[in-house]
Amino acid sequence: MAEPFVFDSRHPSCKSPYGAVACGSEVIFHTRPLQSEGFTHCALVVQEEFLNTVSQFPMEFDQIDGDRNRFTITYEAPSHGELIWYSFRFWRDDDTGCYLDKSGYHSSPVTDPWQLTVYAPSYTPSWFGKGVTYQIFPDRFHRLSIPDSTGMVGNRTVHENWADQPHWRPDEKGIVHNNDFFGGSINGIREKLPYLASLSVSTLYLCPIFESASNHRYNTADYTAIDPMLGTESDFRTLCSEAKALGIHIVLDGVFNHIGSQSRYFNADGFYPTVGAAQNQDSPWFPWFRFSHWPSEYESWWGINTLPSVEEHCKEYQDFIMGNPDSIIRRWLLCGADGWRLDVADELPDFFIQGIRLAMDKVKPDSLLLGEVWEDASNKVAYSERRKYFLGHELHGVMNYPFRTAVMDYLLYGNAQPFVDEMENLREHYPNSAYYSAMNFLGTHDTGRILTVLGANYVPCAKEQRAQYQLSPAEYAKGKARVSLAALLLYTFPGSPTVFYGDEVGMEGFEDPFNRGTYPWGAEDNSLLSLFQLLGKMRNDHSALQSGTIEYRHVSGSVMAYSRSYGDDYTTTVTNSSSGNACFSVYWPTDKATDAISGKVFSANHNTLHLHVEGYQGMLLHT
Repeated sequence: MAEPFVFDSRHPSCKSPYGAVACGSEVIFHTRPLQSEGFTHCALVVQEEFLNTVSQFPMEFDQIDGDRNRFTITYEAPSHGELIWYSFRFWRDDDTGCYLDKSGYHSSPVTDPWQLTVYAPSYTPSWFGKGVTYQIFPDRFHRLSIPDSTGMVGNRTVHENWADQPHWRPDEKGIVHNNDFFGGSINGIREKLPYLASLSVSTLYLCPIFESASNHRYNTADYTAIDPMLGTESDFRTLCSEAKALGIHIVLDGVFNHIGSQSRYFNADGFYPTVGAAQNQDSPWFPWFRFSHWPSEYESWWGINTLPSVEEHCKEYQDFIMGNPDSIIRRWLLCGADGWRLDVADELPDFFIQGIRLAMDKVKPDSLLLGEVWEDASNKVAYSERRKYFLGHELHGVMNYPFRTAVMDYLLYGNAQPFVDEMENLREHYPNSAYYSAMNFLGTHDTGRILTVLGANYVPCAKEQRAQYQLSPAEYAKGKARVSLAALLLYTFPGSPTVFYGDEVGMEGFEDPFNRGTYPWGAEDNSLLSLFQLLGKMRNDHSALQSGTIEYRHVSGSVMAYSRSYGDDYTTTVTNSSSGNACFSVYWPTDKATDAISGKVFSANHNTLHLHVEGYQGMLLHT
């Protein structure tokens, strides 16, 4: 029986291969209009985004498929990286006809075409996507002693009590200074490397560690120096060396779109002995910035005057960041880092990201370049310009915010199909290497804590109330059950499962800075921690979870099951996001399956498992 559609870009009867393709690859398209529609001709209509051309390729009548006619074409993708938008045109012998796009037939040219990403293949480090990533906000992870902030840039204060809440109230001018520190350090992280190893961590992503006036350090003061409250360059080198001995790679946060106004380069308050751009127009750093009226009016990130934007077209700035032999990109890779995550990648020009990638490939070919992108990165438009992140010369992968959103929606609203649709959308659009190099996560320094998001009955309107909010026992239990399911999805999905420090032990909090509390050493939720450790071990032990294909086996209401396979290794993830029980069957390749979560063993009959899944429960079945 013929499939009930004219064209489905994700179905092998219509398009092969699945998803994005390498430059010069052959792509086979089949369309299948009903015979009763009387179409005798069909053409593939192709728009090349970056060449700004539209072409029409005749398709041949191939065969009769049930009550449908099949038209076929073998299309050769361009020899260059390109974003292609395609649709189909059908017409009859009398020249009447229509166009077909994702939303159906149209009498006029299409507005909702399918996407084909054509990319130039390049080497992608395999160590990232296969393993577990752990994100640390360095000031809040672990301190060895209360530091002295005397003589450091910025008007810093230091909390004596590790359990204090971060300062969040604005001053009399309405400014939140983010200048309260807790004293987490690089050597504190070093001391906890065995803990990270117990979580099967293979990548440690550090929020900014360079000298800065703020606790978040996204307003860099000196790219060449570790913030003295965190430690020294020697401490960082030792951290990288000791982490490497445990199989852990270090990825640094690169903030290259803007700089701190208190930096040695801008030097608005004169802290540094060097002459900054805000002090003299003859400063060597003056060309780095975009002044409209020197020295008080300049372009800044989102209008925040403590974050002056840089001029990425400035040759001197390019050389400093990635062009010189001792550039910032090269310097810290040679110190032991294995990769960079680019802050606000959307605001860095494509040529700038390409320059960073080129510098990285030269000094450390196995290094990783990730970007902060909140949407589908394959077709992102930023500042009215279509970006080229995945065409082969820029990013290896991106932070997967769509994954987090889809997981939250599924667990909060109980419908699995939108999750599948969104994830298949990314799988179709991303090059395979980028899909498997996505940084998947449930929370970051820019989002509310996942336990609070999934557990709180409501979000208070007033910040004062959000600051004081603690989950009730009932809310905590609900949130924990949902976080457990979210973690199961996180660790079994293609891409690197990324844990924001403390999510694995039940940290709470709404938005910044409530999501940036200190790690609760000695007050962890150990049952939640045990689950994360178990899932990390499963990820580490199963090639199917690291590199396997994905196939959705059952999607109905709140219940979802998908399999991952690689060679003889086979797993199936099962989740039920509602309170009701569910019974259903899934394919299984052997006679028995073991659930890693409960330890139960199930028998399969004729390659079929009959499962009963209770409300808010999940399974990780493996051979």
